[in-house]
Amino acid sequence: MTMRYKLLGRSGLRVSELCLGTMTFGEDWGWGAAKDECRKIFDAFVGAGGNFLDTANHYTNGTSEKIVGELIRERRAELVLATKYTLNPRPKDPNGGGNHRKNLVQALDASLKRLGTDYIDLYWVHAWDFMTPVEEVMRALDDVVSAGKVLYVGVSDVPAWIVSQANTLAELRGWSKFVGLQIPYSLIERTPERDLLPMARTLDVAVTSWGPVGQGVLTGKYEKDKPYPKGDRLSEGPWGASILTDRNLGIGQVVKEVAAEIDRTPSQVAIAWVLAQRERANIIPIIGARRLSQIQDNLAAISITLPHEALARLEEASKIELGFPHDFLVQVRPHVFGETFPLIDDHRA
Repeated sequence: MTMRYKLLGRSGLRVSELCLGTMTFGEDWGWGAAKDECRKIFDAFVGAGGNFLDTANHYTNGTSEKIVGELIRERRAELVLATKYTLNPRPKDPNGGGNHRKNLVQALDASLKRLGTDYIDLYWVHAWDFMTPVEEVMRALDDVVSAGKVLYVGVSDVPAWIVSQANTLAELRGWSKFVGLQIPYSLIERTPERDLLPMARTLDVAVTSWGPVGQGVLTGKYEKDKPYPKGDRLSEGPWGASILTDRNLGIGQVVKEVAAEIDRTPSQVAIAWVLAQRERANIIPIIGARRLSQIQDNLAAISITLPHEALARLEEASKIELGFPHDFLVQVRPHVFGETFPLIDDHRA
């Protein structure tokens, strides 16, 4: 099992092909990992060659950043540290969250303090607020890069057109552009294939995909017509009904069958499928764990090459309709190219 590295979008920064997500670091939310277990998870990831860690100021009420800061202290220079701002820790304060400059400056300084570092390698806009002008966001981010507090910037959970607008503006003004895009992408969540992934590939923006195991649906833990584990966070939580659908459970069953055929775990197959989508974009799955055994299992996904037949079955089980304008433009292709389309070698395709 050899970890490989990828360039982080249109930059020269090298990051491991898997990213360690640390939303589970800390027990503040009732289901995370204790500090000792976090160290074991971290050591396993770094020991396997991982150098890319992702956290956020909001995760476990700031505890995640504190734990991550302690873990990376002795090897800060060799690790690529990412954190985020936007979410509101003071719900009654209208400026306690959002993309605006005031929140960015306050959140960044607080994160640097919790992390015990003087710079962030990759600073994410956590979610788009649709109120702050894009030029304010990009200029404010460029200012913290110029100040040396941040090296690169990225954006999470945002429409494709906003990323395109933001990076075009930044290029025109000579500001720092988004080199990363963080979005959900998995066998049960393939809607980014409509616009987000093509945009990321065209603009050379790296994609860090959260939820590669479908929030647990693709781990083999859930099955149709069988009771879910008692006290289960997903099935008894507010999003369970929207995630544990017949469609998603059916995809999970195919993943389970493929895993049995190649003597791997369902989680490994689900992560390996995301890694195999390299033609769609430069994708780096974010893996998270609450136990050492889970991170060890997930790390083994980098040693898998899924057979062509297995990829075809997974594709068929999880495919989505691209919708308008994508399907329509395929239909009108003969009217655009006449009979010549099959004869054209498009090196950009």
